[in-house]
Amino acid sequence: MKLEVIATTLTDALLAEQGGADRIELVTGILEGGLTPGPGLIRETVNRLRIPVHVMVRPHSQSFVYDEHDLQTMREDIAFIKQSGAAGIVLGALTPSGAVDTAALDLLLGDTEGLNVTFHRAFDEIEDQLSALKVLSAYPQINRILTSGGPSPAPQSAPQIKKLVEAAAGTGIGILVGYGLSVPVLQEFQLATGVREVHFGSALRRGGDNLQAVDPGRVQAAKKILNDILQGMTG
Repeated sequence: MKLEVIATTLTDALLAEQGGADRIELVTGILEGGLTPGPGLIRETVNRLRIPVHVMVRPHSQSFVYDEHDLQTMREDIAFIKQSGAAGIVLGALTPSGAVDTAALDLLLGDTEGLNVTFHRAFDEIEDQLSALKVLSAYPQINRILTSGGPSPAPQSAPQIKKLVEAAAGTGIGILVGYGLSVPVLQEFQLATGVREVHFGSALRRGGDNLQAVDPGRVQAAKKILNDILQGMTG
């Protein structure tokens, strides 16, 4: 059972690690859904943390549809992130009709050897997610999809998430669930869906506020529940 926590600063990342997070998603622009952080933050976070750091690759918040200039910017960002020693990247690209943009992925994933790749919540704008999962499973570089099972918060989409978890079995892609999760519902939600990785933002921050720092006590509480679930599975 893995716990990924959003960090927007080096302090966030250190506090999340202190609380027991398994992995960091490093972003800026959290109120815009996450954008690519600056090079200084990427380098310092990777250098200071012992846990894996996955870095958002998203050049703007206008949409998930990218033109040639956006894609070139993203390629440059990926090259820098790889050179920094980060464990992975988080990206997504859609066509104007709302499907997975395979041409963009072909371009962006060409030089990602050694990186974990998460396809982010652009996935939740896709109407037929099971078909999209099949498309993404054709890319060996992609090993994770971040989703809430659609546009609604994850707890409201448990049946769809369960379908995705089942469909992803054996594809090499894991389902990472985020958006709308809270510590009190975590155990019930996991039992209903079978998900093995969860992603938290505001719920693990002071006051539940995206613009406040990560609260290591809340991180610790979430990780304890995940550990208890795992112990129940293996015990």
